[in-house]
Amino acid sequence: MKETSVRSLPGIPILLVQLLVIGLCVYSFLATKGSGSMQPMASIGVALLTAFLSTGLYMVEPNQAAVLSLFGKYIGTDKSNGLRWNNPFLTKKKVSLRVRNFESGRLKVNELEGSPIEIAAVIVWRVVDSAEAVFNVDDYASFVQIQSEAALRAMATSYPYDQHDDGQISLRSHPTEISERLKEQLDERLTAAGVDVLEARISHLAYAPEIAQAMLQRQQASAVIAARTRIVAGAVGMVELALAELQKSGVVQLDEERKAAMVSNLLVVLCGDRGTQPIVNTGSLY
Repeated sequence: MKETSVRSLPGIPILLVQLLVIGLCVYSFLATKGSGSMQPMASIGVALLTAFLSTGLYMVEPNQAAVLSLFGKYIGTDKSNGLRWNNPFLTKKKVSLRVRNFESGRLKVNELEGSPIEIAAVIVWRVVDSAEAVFNVDDYASFVQIQSEAALRAMATSYPYDQHDDGQISLRSHPTEISERLKEQLDERLTAAGVDVLEARISHLAYAPEIAQAMLQRQQASAVIAARTRIVAGAVGMVELALAELQKSGVVQLDEERKAAMVSNLLVVLCGDRGTQPIVNTGSLY
């Protein structure tokens, strides 16, 4: 089922003509009433036929389409704005072509690693094929809502909440990639309903309340480990640089034991959480 265009006639001129005909019929009926001729009956018949033909008038607003069908058969779609007229026997169903927003509720799902999370998304969509929207699904608006939540659940179970390895895509660290993936899934599901997804993005993402505190401690521990790793790497580099500069300048000659003591002291100073208190040795190192 694909959308096809259908022509219609301007409604305002036809409405004016119909009003004029009905007015003439009323005048003719009143003028010939009681004359015994068939003129009054003809006037009534013409007025009734004109009134029936007026049922072919319908209004099409901007960014709206009228889907026309005749006894269950699809005839075409009229997108001409304003008051229009077509066959009175046609059924006219209005379909909005405007851009719409849909925000899903907060869904509770398990991410790739099995942790329960809460996730919600905002979907921006519009109807691009009125025939498919009307005849391929029962209620396209409800179809969009249900399929959007189903696609969001499927996408959330395919990725972890946090990034644990370099290059890994996660829900929290890659919002752009996640939005593109969600849009692709929605396009696959909603194409049959004549719906085009303009944008899809995550509006809410959090761990479920029952594990939120534990996950917060896990994130804090990961941050501490990452910071300690960088501090140790920097401290080792500074110790290597200090030993190399001392050896290069020849200020002091250190044997292996003194080098080990110096390395130990420097690492304590550089890697400690608090400021160190120096102990001045006034005697021999040995």
